[in-house]
Parts: sequence; C-alpha cells; structure tokens
Amino acid sequence: MADRFFAFIHNVYAQAIPSPDTETLFWLCATIVAFVVGMRIQIRLKRAPWANPVLFAIVVVSTALFITKTPYDVYFRSVRIIHFLLGPATVALAIPLADSIRQVTRSLPAMVLALLAGSVTSVVSGVLLVVAFGGSHEVALSMAPKAVTTPIAIAITQQIGGTPALTAAFAILGGIIAAMIGETTLRRLGIHDWRAHGLAAGIAGSGIAAAQVAQRDPVGAAFAALGIGLNGLVTAIIVPLLLYILPG
Repeated sequence: MADRFFAFIHNVYAQAIPSPDTETLFWLCATIVAFVVGMRIQIRLKRAPWANPVLFAIVVVSTALFITKTPYDVYFRSVRIIHFLLGPATVALAIPLADSIRQVTRSLPAMVLALLAGSVTSVVSGVLLVVAFGGSHEVALSMAPKAVTTPIAIAITQQIGGTPALTAAFAILGGIIAAMIGETTLRRLGIHDWRAHGLAAGIAGSGIAAAQVAQRDPVGAAFAALGIGLNGLVTAIIVPLLLYILPG
C-alpha cells in the first residue's frame, strides 16, 4: 500500500514539475522572489491591505515577461509547481477551521444566509456586468464563477462552456480587490467581528483575501476557510441552475 501511495505522489509531481532547465528555474525563482519582496513591503507598511504582495508580484513578473518577450505558455510551464500547490494550500485552511469548529457550528444559521446571499449576488452581478458592457456570451459564462477559488472556478467554467484562462484571471483579480478593500470597507461599516471578515473574504475573495485574514486572526481564518469551501459548492450548483432558468 505504501509503495503505491509513494508511486502516486511521484507521478503527480512528475506531471506538475517541469524539467529543471535554466529558464524554468529563472522564472520560478523570479516569481517567488517578487512575492517575498511584496510581503516585505506590506510588512513595512504595517500590513496595509492595499499593498497586496500578490498584486506586486503580478506587476513585476508581467513587466519582466513583456520586456523579455517571453510567451505566457513558457512562463506557465516554468511555474506549474506553484499552480499545483494551489490545491494543497486551500486544503491547509482546514487546520484553523478544525481549531475553531465550536464557534463555526454556533454561527452556522447566520452563515448559511450570508453564504447564499453572497454566492447569488456574485454570480448574478458578474453576468449582468458583462451584459451591461456588451460582452459576449462566452465572457459572461467565464465571469459567473469569479468569486470561488481558482481551481474550482476553472472546473465550473469548463463544464458550462466558458474560457478557463479568462475565469482564472477574473478570480485572481477579484481576490486581489477583495483583499485590498474588503477589511477597510467592513470596518467603515462598523463591522469588526473577525467571523464576518473571514466569511466575507472566503466568499468574495477566495484564497487571496482569505490568506490575508488568516495572518491577522485564527478565528477569521477558520471562517474564511469555510467560506471558500461552501461558496465553491454553492456556486457549482447555482451557476448551471441560473443558466438553465435565465433566457438566452
């Protein structure tokens, strides 16, 4: 049994990790260094939400790709291991969830209502926004699951006929925006409970916003993890259902 398990892990990593040539190592290291520098900057700025390290890394790496005229396919092959680790990183949020399970169960009724409201609002507003600006049907389908974590959003888009790459871009952009303005907006509205902050981050901003909340409060991290998981489940049900009900 153990041999089969380790053989399975080896096959997964063999598919996830590209060949270790010079170009692969350069872009992988460049991405990690850019993110670490972004984190250092955010820490020096007293963890200001607008100084998001993911946004910083995207700007730096995108600029480097543009200057060097490196195709995105080449870059993606170089950093496939980071893409592969998205899944385990999301699952790791279950640790603070398990630690705060009692608080989660006590807040379950209110969370269900907030989850349904957030999921439906996200899907409908995304589609209506594309329609209002004259976007195509394919873009609308790609926009619908934008609030769920990237791996789930891509899987939903593949099932409904959207463009996975476009959905990934929407999901990452939405996560960055939620991480930058989510906490500030809630505090200005007089909401200081970390349970609300965490759940809102998980529903609206998926992993990026949830990771920011997890750095600040363990209870917020637990509710963010629950928000990510339940929002992915609810959205996977709501999106096909709305597409079936709505005309066109």
